Amino acid sequence: MKERLFTRSYMFILAANFLLFFGFWLLIPVLPFYLKETYNCPEAMLGAILCCYTVSGLCVRPFSGFLMDKFPRKPIYILCYFICASIFLGYMTAGVLTWFIILRALHGIAFSSVTVGGNTLCVDITPSSRRGEALGYYGLTNNTAMALGPMTGLFMHDHVSYEGIFITGMLFSIIGLLCAFCVKARTPESIIARKLEKQQTGKDPVSSQKKLSLDRFILLKGIPVSISLLMLSIPYGATTNFVAMYAREINLDVPSGFFFTLMAVGMGASRLVAGKKVDQGYITQCIHIGLYPVILAFFMLSMCRFIAPESMNIAECTFFAVPLLLGIGFGIIFPAMNTLYINLAPNNKRATATSTYLTAWDVGIGIGIASSGIIAQHFTFCMVYLIGSILCTVSLIFFVIKVTPHYNRNKLR
Repeated sequence: MKERLFTRSYMFILAANFLLFFGFWLLIPVLPFYLKETYNCPEAMLGAILCCYTVSGLCVRPFSGFLMDKFPRKPIYILCYFICASIFLGYMTAGVLTWFIILRALHGIAFSSVTVGGNTLCVDITPSSRRGEALGYYGLTNNTAMALGPMTGLFMHDHVSYEGIFITGMLFSIIGLLCAFCVKARTPESIIARKLEKQQTGKDPVSSQKKLSLDRFILLKGIPVSISLLMLSIPYGATTNFVAMYAREINLDVPSGFFFTLMAVGMGASRLVAGKKVDQGYITQCIHIGLYPVILAFFMLSMCRFIAPESMNIAECTFFAVPLLLGIGFGIIFPAMNTLYINLAPNNKRATATSTYLTAWDVGIGIGIASSGIIAQHFTFCMVYLIGSILCTVSLIFFVIKVTPHYNRNKLR
């Protein structure tokens, strides 16, 4: 008999995660237009400004993982969630570009910490026998937010002021914060072990450890897979932030928000199947399979520029086939990749494993955002996605040759 998955706390963590990411995705496709229309930013500068969000987040993510392994996770999670909700108010009052950049960087710090906390809490409150399935549904809330957020944001961009968009994001985040309060968190194994050791020896094991080593902030066994994941996330970052501009560049008269909806549909369908396969032990196999449609999708996206002058109808069909392929591929990859990191770490380093996983992803996203604007200004966005297809191919080769054997040698469960 299967252990119960959909408990009260699990339902609340799903709702909190969806609402957090809805506010996040609401802004993603709108911010490039906001910066151009409000501050007259050139394309090359757009990437650098948007990248500050990711850079600030990845700078603190390893430390947030360490703190959440050593102390109760929920209070840190709630605090960071509150900051995320509050930042929307700051966006509305930012009168100069410098203030906007500072707020965006602060948003990145809070968001990176709250995602580590939410992901780790999800692992804590769900049965280990259904972890892949639990992470699949948890990730599905991200995908649903991805489907609705950008589409809503781009629609509001055409009909509502930017203040209206920021207020909407803030309201959804506040509701999510209330859901987060309702999650009943379990005490992490690391804290239980620390209390027992303190009772037995009379000393606090944390305070007695004077030297801080790198493996307390980063899962060292996860470095090989992080390299593969980083190459995969570079074109992903370029797509989520600039695909609407790319469509305009090649004169495609399509609702760009629908691109994210199709991606979410593909992810949702594949995640449900992939999560169960991950629980059956097919972790590296799922990642192998998921990479093929991703490679094809980025190549097809780059080719839209050359197809459009010949046939707009074919270009539009190709453009909308891309998010379905991306969704299917990443929907297979994400729960498997998350579980892979967890399986490489002891129970008292779950948050560190999650932090390492998300840090690698954020580094690639940041590189993708920063480099895309520069490449697009000197060449075109077509070149951005062609390079992305090549990077994903290299990632696949590296994963098969290096990561898979490394994982099989070092996995703990």
